Amino acid sequence: MTDIKLQAEKVIKELVEKAGLKKGDLLVVGCSSSEIVGETIGKGSSLEAAQDVFAGIYPYLKEKGIFLAAQCCEHLNRALILEREAAEKRGYEIVCVVPKPKAGGSFATTAFENFSDPVAVEEIKADAGLDIGLTLIGMHLKHVAVPLRLSVDNIGQAHITAARTRPKYIGGERAHYC
Repeated sequence: MTDIKLQAEKVIKELVEKAGLKKGDLLVVGCSSSEIVGETIGKGSSLEAAQDVFAGIYPYLKEKGIFLAAQCCEHLNRALILEREAAEKRGYEIVCVVPKPKAGGSFATTAFENFSDPVAVEEIKADAGLDIGLTLIGMHLKHVAVPLRLSVDNIGQAHITAARTRPKYIGGERAHYC
């Protein structure tokens, strides 16, 4: 196994645990394969690096029953690739596009090629997220995102940021929260 795959495996297991993800939850991953291999985002796409990350992440998520949404790059307006079951379960509108390494990104392409019934959607509200290489996944998280500090800071040479979400606190000083 490659170092990238091993790093991705460690990160995803820790993220799932710290975020308290459970069966049926949705995790968004933005992944710059360029940043993983030490290039500037969007300038050195690596299908091999993306495949290693996917191989480190997806089997564990699938085993846990957690849905993966792979964020496309800006050339597809950061659309997301996910299993049709997840899109339909959450009522997301499906759009017609197929990602490619230079138009959608290597990670989204890898997800599309490996999901059993992949579809694209324009927007989601995920329960947690993993940003590999400054891909700006925040727009795809539920409203209150809470940063998670993980024991691993990088996958390859790409900096990672992780978050979970929680329900909004509403009310005033007399409100009680769960």
